[in-house]
Amino acid sequence: MGRRSKRFREMAKKVDTTKQYSLQEAIEVLKDCPQVKFDQTVELSLKMGIDPRKSDQQVRGTVSLPNGTGKNLRVLVFARGDKVQEALDAGADYAGHEELLKKVQEGWVDFDAVVATPDLMRDVGKLGKVLGPRGLMPTPKAGSVTTDVAKAIKEIKAGKVEFKGDRTGVINNSVGKLSFDGDKIIDNIRAFLTAVFRAKPSTAKGQYMQSLYVSSTMGPGLRILSNELPTA
Repeated sequence: MGRRSKRFREMAKKVDTTKQYSLQEAIEVLKDCPQVKFDQTVELSLKMGIDPRKSDQQVRGTVSLPNGTGKNLRVLVFARGDKVQEALDAGADYAGHEELLKKVQEGWVDFDAVVATPDLMRDVGKLGKVLGPRGLMPTPKAGSVTTDVAKAIKEIKAGKVEFKGDRTGVINNSVGKLSFDGDKIIDNIRAFLTAVFRAKPSTAKGQYMQSLYVSSTMGPGLRILSNELPTA
């Protein structure tokens, strides 16, 4: 094994891999790690007690983070007629129909979120191979298939994020930037966990939230104490 970097060795001194941290302790450790040249994202990895093979145990929903994501999200809107200008006026980065459908079909994905009007979902559905693997396919449940495109855009820009369990029953999401005040990061995390808890499938049995790890883009993954997870 090659020699570890100085940054890695410094981080290793600050992290106890056998310990479970409170949210406050974890954020303090991440902030205390050697800095990098960009504002790191704070990320969650939440292991769920579900069977992802069963359609009635899928966990999916949205949450508006109280302190935003810290990202300038680029929003693409599939619309036509007056809805195109409505979307642009509301802050959409791209809005249109046929030309944008063609660009995405050819592999263009220079955006972070997608909104579509219901009348265009037949066309947008054909982009599943491009949008699906990136978690960008708009859905009515997430509020991204709607006639009120202005509302959807403003919510996304303000910090609304979608969560979804993957094929292994894990939810991975970002919840802000490491430069945020520690209390604001924790507020975002708790709002996120509450939303996931409320999305619990009625058929899920046993312990719903099994473990939570918090990390930063270039930082360690820290396991969080189980009593920080909502149970009621």
